[in-house]
Amino acid sequence: MPELPEVEALAAFLRERVVGHVIARVDVLAISALKTYDPPVTALGGLTVTGAARHGKFLDLDVDGLHLVVHLARAGWLRWRDEIPARPVRPGGKNPLALRVHLDDGSGFDLTEAGTKKGLAVYVVRDAADVPGVASLGPDPLDASFTPEALAGILAGRRTQIKGLLRDQKIVAGIGNAYSDEVLHVARMSPFKMASSLDEADVATLHEAIVGTLRDAVERSRGLEAQDLKGEKKTGLRVHGRTGQKCPVCGDIVREVSFADSSLQYCPTCQTGGKPLADRRMSRLLK
Repeated sequence: MPELPEVEALAAFLRERVVGHVIARVDVLAISALKTYDPPVTALGGLTVTGAARHGKFLDLDVDGLHLVVHLARAGWLRWRDEIPARPVRPGGKNPLALRVHLDDGSGFDLTEAGTKKGLAVYVVRDAADVPGVASLGPDPLDASFTPEALAGILAGRRTQIKGLLRDQKIVAGIGNAYSDEVLHVARMSPFKMASSLDEADVATLHEAIVGTLRDAVERSRGLEAQDLKGEKKTGLRVHGRTGQKCPVCGDIVREVSFADSSLQYCPTCQTGGKPLADRRMSRLLK
């Protein structure tokens, strides 16, 4: 799933490629991806793209005051085309096309989504805050207001495991499964540690890990083409998705805890005092 660093990079990419261009038309191939109908998506035709921004994991194109807001979900992606093919789009394929944006110079981009579980969401609204997921976002961890003191206030009294808290978009915006694993590895914290148990030093460590990990990932993605961002993310991860490999810090073996529809990865030596975590369904450490 694209998370804050990749969506930030996509916004920067679109600011370079799209801002200043007129949208010639928008083709909707997957009606299920379109979550709003007023204004209609056809209202974007003939309008100029004036900005590109990010809200958490939402991508936002300002089109003369209307907003094309996209959430790529688990398997969605944006694919840039210097020249939109003239041939009609064929349904299906490895990455089925959900929506295509044509620009006035013949270029444009596709929104695609692989797999059978569809979550890609596209909104056309007058204000980005009209999108429920945007309106309910917690603070952005790259905003200057996200201080250690602000994080302490977020964590205070929450009887929630820190892994789940970091992924909750209503608490902190933009962090998903991958970067929560990375943040906790940098912070040397168990994913099952209770948020309310963190003392002042722990909060400072976690804050530094959140901001540093995300800023490093954004910097690595800076200037990359849209099609290269997924590969960069994968190569930049230290524990997430690396079950069975050696931890780059201590050399221990990265382990995994599986859930019904996802998994987390961690290093026992760096994060849990050398103790492997039990299956998440048991919610306890192995003794």
